[in-house]
Amino acid sequence: MSELESNIEKSLIDQLTLGVSQWTYRPDIKNTEQLWANFRTKLNQNNIGVLKGQEITDLEMEQIKAYMAEQGASTYKAALWLAGEHGIAQIPLVREDASLGTVSLMALNNREVAGGHSSYEVINQFSPSDADRDRRFDVSLLVNGIPLVHIELKNQDHPYMDAFRQIQKYCREGQFRGLFSFVQMFVVSNGTDTKYIASNINGEMGEKFLTSWVDEENKRVNGYLDFAKAALNVPMAHLMVGKYSVIDEANRRQILLRPYQIHAITKVREASRKNNSGHVWHTTGSGKTLTSYTVTKNLLDIPSIDKTIFLIDRKDLDKQTSDDFRSYAYNDDIDIDKTENTRDLERKLLSNTRVAIVTTIQKLQNIIRKYSIDSLDASALKKKNNLRNKRIAFVVDECHRTVSPQTKKELDDFFGEPGRPSLWFGFTGTPIFAENKREALGNLARTTEELYGPVLHKYTIKEAIHDGAVLGFQIQSMGKGKESLQEIALQNNLETQDKLADMSETDLEKLVLRRCEASNQDLYNNPTHREKVVDYILNRSSGKFNINAGAGNTFEAMLSCSSIKEAQAYYKLFKEFKNRGKIKEVILSKLPDFPKVAITYTVGENEDGAQVNQKEMAEALKDYKEMFPKAPADISELNAYNADLNKRLARKESRYRRREEQLDLVIVVDRLLTGFDAPCLSTIFLDRPPMKPQHLIQAFSRTNRIFNATKRYGQVVTLQYPLEYSKKIDEALLLYSNGGASEVSAPAWKTVKHDLKKAAQELKALTISSEDIDEASPESFEKIKLFVRAFQKVDRLLSSAQVYDEFEDEEERNSLGITVQKLQSMAGLYQNAREKIKKEGGDDPNPLMLDLDYELEAVKSFEVNYNYLMNLIQTFVPNEKSTEKTEIDPKADARVKKFIELYKRSNPAIGEIIENFWDDLKQEPNNFAGKDVLVIMYSRVREIQDVALQMFSEEWAVPIEELNAVRDSWNGGEVPELNGNYDEYSGRHDESKLRYKHNLRKAAKKLFVNTLAPLQQF
Repeated sequence: MSELESNIEKSLIDQLTLGVSQWTYRPDIKNTEQLWANFRTKLNQNNIGVLKGQEITDLEMEQIKAYMAEQGASTYKAALWLAGEHGIAQIPLVREDASLGTVSLMALNNREVAGGHSSYEVINQFSPSDADRDRRFDVSLLVNGIPLVHIELKNQDHPYMDAFRQIQKYCREGQFRGLFSFVQMFVVSNGTDTKYIASNINGEMGEKFLTSWVDEENKRVNGYLDFAKAALNVPMAHLMVGKYSVIDEANRRQILLRPYQIHAITKVREASRKNNSGHVWHTTGSGKTLTSYTVTKNLLDIPSIDKTIFLIDRKDLDKQTSDDFRSYAYNDDIDIDKTENTRDLERKLLSNTRVAIVTTIQKLQNIIRKYSIDSLDASALKKKNNLRNKRIAFVVDECHRTVSPQTKKELDDFFGEPGRPSLWFGFTGTPIFAENKREALGNLARTTEELYGPVLHKYTIKEAIHDGAVLGFQIQSMGKGKESLQEIALQNNLETQDKLADMSETDLEKLVLRRCEASNQDLYNNPTHREKVVDYILNRSSGKFNINAGAGNTFEAMLSCSSIKEAQAYYKLFKEFKNRGKIKEVILSKLPDFPKVAITYTVGENEDGAQVNQKEMAEALKDYKEMFPKAPADISELNAYNADLNKRLARKESRYRRREEQLDLVIVVDRLLTGFDAPCLSTIFLDRPPMKPQHLIQAFSRTNRIFNATKRYGQVVTLQYPLEYSKKIDEALLLYSNGGASEVSAPAWKTVKHDLKKAAQELKALTISSEDIDEASPESFEKIKLFVRAFQKVDRLLSSAQVYDEFEDEEERNSLGITVQKLQSMAGLYQNAREKIKKEGGDDPNPLMLDLDYELEAVKSFEVNYNYLMNLIQTFVPNEKSTEKTEIDPKADARVKKFIELYKRSNPAIGEIIENFWDDLKQEPNNFAGKDVLVIMYSRVREIQDVALQMFSEEWAVPIEELNAVRDSWNGGEVPELNGNYDEYSGRHDESKLRYKHNLRKAAKKLFVNTLAPLQQF
């Protein structure tokens, strides 16, 4: 560890231990034995009464270690145990003295934060005694002797990502074991940049989840000491892992709340204690469901509140939100009920159980109507009074539209009383302000603040984009606006061709708009326009769908129309394009089944065209059934269809990572434009006139969820009135971002083109050869690093350029200074240069902030990515709770085998191990239930290496400990000299000592280069 890094570490510990009731520094805890001994002391101290004066014996301690190993088998299990029953994590112990029986030891009490039995200690430079290599953890925070927070530090010459990659490496190696398997939160810093992330020591933990701290005003807290003051003090660090974390049962992972969520929860709690209502303005996509869940749960801590009702707007979103709530509450201390029908809701409201209920506004209105008639019998009147006497807190999702002013008045009149009103907490990403207030209706509220009360906490689009909580937007119109308007004007005989040619784009659009208003006609609602739109989406938007990423990794899109009739026309046209072979071959060669299209809209009973709509939807359901045989197929199953569609679009369950279970495009009218979360949805195509500001932002926000490194923006494509849309979008973004379009939008094509041309020139100026890489001198080594950095920059910019319409134009592509093909031809040189830096870079005192784990994006080779292959196989591993035998069908088997064969071309050694594992999984899937494929593969590779090393040790009389040490430190360069035991070897071979040393060197090189090296390339 460098001197500068040690100074950072010391300053951090000084900050953590500053003041009363903060962390206690324990320099005496440096290894596994000392850590367990300290934990034993805590257990003895905190359980004096339970232990009856008989301290834990050595045999009992072994029992405790075994129990803790079981609970810490995965991060998910560790989080479950730490959450405990009623917030207390306990250890069952059978006493060695049988007369003392079995007891439960309190290990951690999350209700005793900064008090009670809780103790807070900080350790540093911890070295796991049972590690198979020399590893040292920088700084760790212990609560009751259990490491719950781990901090990895780098000096300011290195990016904070180096600290994160170090943690990822330790996780892959399985270094976080024993008590360290209970770490719930990782913090990484280089002094000036500091982030935190929820622990996942045996699964995915991508950099997209790294979070910065912000204060209540959403100002970034970057410095490591300021971060420690804000987020690692006592009690906040304990609250972070004990109160501001949620276990997501559906995805079997722990979630740490972001700071703005924590601030909002605190503000709501403060307001409720004062009997005040209010609203929370958190931009769409920033995790309002998770925040509102925690608020809903916390409100029941107030004794005066009988029920908490979480209100949502639509029946078809009831299941999605309820499922999220139930997943969060599955292991929680609260019962989140999902109301199946109005009668069920009424029963839950009348019960004396204090419970949180998720329901729709429509069901609540049904109950009010039922009890609002004058002729109620005695029994009904009693129930009505019982209902009215309930003290209810309402938490409202999408509050700008879920509850109208009139409806809220009805609810207040029914449930509230003068001096004893119900509490209301509204959540919205798009509040209604004076600028876009509702139409006047008597004295009813017209803005969100008038309806719910003051804003309690605010987190806008601009702040969320700045923090990396959501993506910015890339907004464009289809094609070239002037040409498109000229075509419409000509089609409708609005003016002669000569006069149209001389008109500006602004005048053209005014002409078209005047004609629409005068004739009450939608000039875009015609087959010619729809044909252009479908061709544009299917043949000119491959970058938006990320088709180059290959099957299973593409994005999806949404097309929103003005009416159900238009949506139906589009659905038929997409089918026609596909059936008549009107999709470009270059697209189908990468994704042969593109596009997979579905349609969804509300099918009414009594509206005009209801019968036609039902018939059309029935046909669409049949198509859907053909794509997905296990999906609902009948119009009577429409709710089930919508639920299936939602899950398939969201892709949050592992089975939807497979191409055969995915959709490419969904056609909607209004459904799914609010409250729907699908991170893999990258683009919305809007074929409808501009909407109100709040509706525009809501629609845009379907696209800007964080997904992966390739998805950099939410794509918005307007298909009508380009100038009018541009004006309305600027107004909406100004209203909801506190800064306007420039603050939240992607750069214009002109800027991207300029940056790419400049980067391409820089790359071309750094000409290097294979010889330069193989025979690198100190001077040329710096040039190699510059080449790698320049290549990555071009690849990243070229990848970003591919989502712009201009990139589809061959002339524009050729003017960028470099082509994908040219970059592809340099990729081999780049890979060699990167490997050279990895092997020989060492601790460079002047690092160039290189990302040596960067995965190429624009340059795609036909190699199968190891992680993709592991994720694919993971989808066939049964859940650990599964009891039925899982069968892998021949089609799936053939697909996985194909990918394994492709992978074996680049890495035969690892490919063969994957192939053997796949055969084992097919034979007995349930043997691997709940297991992590990445962990299994690491273990199998390690086993094969161990066998090879053991055989070598026995043949050449080299201590196995020495071989293990060399294996763990070898970076692919020269193999170090081995210290073989010649006396032992000569007892079995008639060979001189000089010859023995020569042959040992040759054999060692062969072992490491030919056998071990291929087994380390994954």
